[in-house]
Amino acid sequence: MQKIKSLMTRQGLRSPQENVHDLSPIENFRIPSKEEFRELREQPTDPQAQQEIINSIEEVYFSNDSFDIVKYELEKLPPVLSLQELEEYRDKLKQQQAAELERVTSLQTGLQLAAVICTNGRRHLNTAKEGFTQASLGLLANQRKRQLLIGLLKSLRTIKTLQRTDVRLSEMLEEEDYPGAIQLCLECQKAASTFKHYSCIRSGGIEQLDVALSKICKNFDISHYTKVQQAYRLLGKTQTAMDQLHMHFTQAIHNTVFQVVLGYVELCAGNTDTKFQKLQYKDLCTHITSDSYIPCLADLCKALWEVMLSYYRTMQWHETHDRDEGAALSSVSDGSNAVGAEETNFDRSYVKKKLEHGLSRIWQDVQLKVKTYLLGTDLSNFKYDDFIFVLDIISRLMQVGEEFCGSKSEVLQESIRKQSVNYFKNYHRTRLEELRMFLENETWELCPVKASFSILQLHEFKFMEQSRSPSVSPSKQPASAISTTVTLFEQYCNGGNPFEIQANNKDEETEDVLASNGYESDEQEKSAYQEYDSDSDVPEELKRDYVDEQTGDVPVKSISRETLKSRKRSDYSLNKVNAPILTNTTLNVIRLVGKYMQMMNILKPIAFDVIHFMSQLFDYYLYAVYTFFGRNDTFELTGLGLSSSRLRTTLNRIQESLIDLEVSADSTVTLTAVEERKEKVPSLHLSHLVVLTSGNTLYGLAERVVATESLVFLAEQFEFLQPHLDTVMPAAKKPFLQQFYSQTVSTASELRKPIYWIVAAKAIDYEQMLLLMANVKWDVKEIMSQHNIYVDSLLKEFEQFNRRLNEVSKRVRIPLPVSNILWEHCIRLANRTLVEGYANVKKCSNEGRALMQLDFQQFLMKLEKLTDIRPIPDKEFVETYIKAYYLTENDMERWIKEHREYSTKQLTNLVNVCLGSHINKKARQKLLAAIDDIDRPKR
Repeated sequence: MQKIKSLMTRQGLRSPQENVHDLSPIENFRIPSKEEFRELREQPTDPQAQQEIINSIEEVYFSNDSFDIVKYELEKLPPVLSLQELEEYRDKLKQQQAAELERVTSLQTGLQLAAVICTNGRRHLNTAKEGFTQASLGLLANQRKRQLLIGLLKSLRTIKTLQRTDVRLSEMLEEEDYPGAIQLCLECQKAASTFKHYSCIRSGGIEQLDVALSKICKNFDISHYTKVQQAYRLLGKTQTAMDQLHMHFTQAIHNTVFQVVLGYVELCAGNTDTKFQKLQYKDLCTHITSDSYIPCLADLCKALWEVMLSYYRTMQWHETHDRDEGAALSSVSDGSNAVGAEETNFDRSYVKKKLEHGLSRIWQDVQLKVKTYLLGTDLSNFKYDDFIFVLDIISRLMQVGEEFCGSKSEVLQESIRKQSVNYFKNYHRTRLEELRMFLENETWELCPVKASFSILQLHEFKFMEQSRSPSVSPSKQPASAISTTVTLFEQYCNGGNPFEIQANNKDEETEDVLASNGYESDEQEKSAYQEYDSDSDVPEELKRDYVDEQTGDVPVKSISRETLKSRKRSDYSLNKVNAPILTNTTLNVIRLVGKYMQMMNILKPIAFDVIHFMSQLFDYYLYAVYTFFGRNDTFELTGLGLSSSRLRTTLNRIQESLIDLEVSADSTVTLTAVEERKEKVPSLHLSHLVVLTSGNTLYGLAERVVATESLVFLAEQFEFLQPHLDTVMPAAKKPFLQQFYSQTVSTASELRKPIYWIVAAKAIDYEQMLLLMANVKWDVKEIMSQHNIYVDSLLKEFEQFNRRLNEVSKRVRIPLPVSNILWEHCIRLANRTLVEGYANVKKCSNEGRALMQLDFQQFLMKLEKLTDIRPIPDKEFVETYIKAYYLTENDMERWIKEHREYSTKQLTNLVNVCLGSHINKKARQKLLAAIDDIDRPKR
């Protein structure tokens, strides 16, 4: 205790008693006397008891410094004071004060002791500092630095050696000295493992090998790639090499497309402004002009092809290498290399899966880049040939994708499908308007084409020869074409580019389809007709066989006189070879069909839309021919069934779906109706240059033949194209195609009947014949041996018809089916006129009926010399009616019920004429009732 006091004295410190007066006013409310301190010290200092005393102090004493203790204690006193209680309470307060003061004093003593210790510690430290110099500590620090610098120098020398090795490795890689490079790589690998904490050493020669690996992405070289793979294998980084390779291919695709597009953009801009180089690829594509769009697209696909070809050849290399390596491992049967073989198999499996997965990844990158380019330019204003050219390139690219990874190229298809449909709708609407203009200005003159003309000779159908039309059966294809199918990668693996042919396809060769349709000179034509006498008799032996104009035999340049004389009279094409009958408009429609099929062939997802538009071209042409030459309500009243129900249905469908019959637009028409009208075309009007009212030209027969037969020819071309259309048509839409062919295309030839019926109805003067027949007396009493004059008049009409037919055939070849239909119509009308004339007879005897038969037989005999039609149409119709006159009552009733082809008037007249000869009035009533029963359902 004395030591502490002496130490405190030296330090200038005071004792606790001396510091009592430094307490706060609250603590200094009364200072205990010495006796009280002594009394307190003598009390036991039990820590627990002392703590209990401190805890008994009320918390209010510790509230704040301004608390008045005296006032507080006085207020607590009871009203009646007790000395004993006061003393006890005073003693308690003393104990509390003493305990608290003792605690404070003890704390102050401890703090003072700590201060003394700290002071002494500082003095001893200053003494130690003076004892040890700063120089000795500096010496130790310098020695440590020296050791660190020696180690650093050694590391730097090693790094310098490795850097020289890296330079040498680069030189070896450039010189393709891969054996030395591989040895250096192994040394680099050891150094890298020793000094792997240095990043410059950690890369070693790998970066240079990585650069060599990246070179194969655009130009694959087997030798180069083999050496690089050997280097990676010796480094034990086969899997790393494959990961890097895929990264390089992705980067190569990006860099390639960017550089190609950038080159064209800068070329079109006329400067090398760096602002283009800072653009994103998507924004760069929007700066491509329309003129440079196709060349840039072709170069883009060429560059991407080179990248994909390199990947394809990389896969080939690994397949060959794995096969050879597997064979080598299988020949080693000992177990010494079992671990190495297992590791090699694992690497091979990893590489194979990585390469297979990379196929779809790379193709997806290619699709996205090309899609961005396609959508960067509006193609709606492109010319048709340019648009087809774009589709052709994209189609070839999709073929590459399918061969590359089996992809259906959904990204490319969707990016161009909608744009193509919109483009094609506008294109088709314009073409329909052009077709309307062509049809309304068409004079229906023959377009001279060669006899060997085929639509495959037209530029628009060249694609069918290249892709082998499905209409060619496999049996007719070369065996090599069936047995092997060469892919584009196999075809161009060693050189060339599948997109190079695109630029050379546009102008291959000129078409050679037009020619003079007939003889080479007019002199031959004239001499041929001078030798042909239409009124001369033809020997019966020359009437045996028909000449088939539809066989398609190779035509001859000249025809001998003997051949001309031996020709049948119904062949009105003596001066014409079997060249197709078509007009310029027909040729334009065929060319349009070819263009439509080109687009459909390239972009199969829009095949249905294209075929639908193709059908509208045919519908419009058919409807025009019918409107111009076949619309006549009078022939339907004949009941001959000239228009089949199928033809009428087709014509009604076309009129409702395609023809806009409204003249003026109504202001109340809905928007939907307006849109529907946009899809329609106005009704047609025949050119005023076409005259159909002249009897000398058989009422425009030449124009009618050209129009009708050109439609038939167009239908034949559609039939030829059906197998090809069927292959590209979606399965769900094939019923539409089948219905189009069965309900529309096949009805083309049916238009012949109503069109040529109009000519036949006007070519012969049937009304004059009825008047002549009305002047004949049929109730003669004796058998006549001379026929009536109306027969000669009718035969003269047929002879005149025959001459006019020959005149028309000098302008246009009249095919055998056409001449047959014309003759058939005329003969049928003449025979029905005869029956009508016989039905107008009021009185007739048996001799009169015999005269009717004589007249008809005379007519048939002369008629058979003019035509080859056999049997004569409606011959039985006339003969049966004449012979019915001789029937008995019962037989006639049965005959009336069986022969409903006769009109009510004709049947009634037959019964009335027979009255009195072998039928009485009662039988007449019975027969008229039977006729009425037959006629009732018709009303």
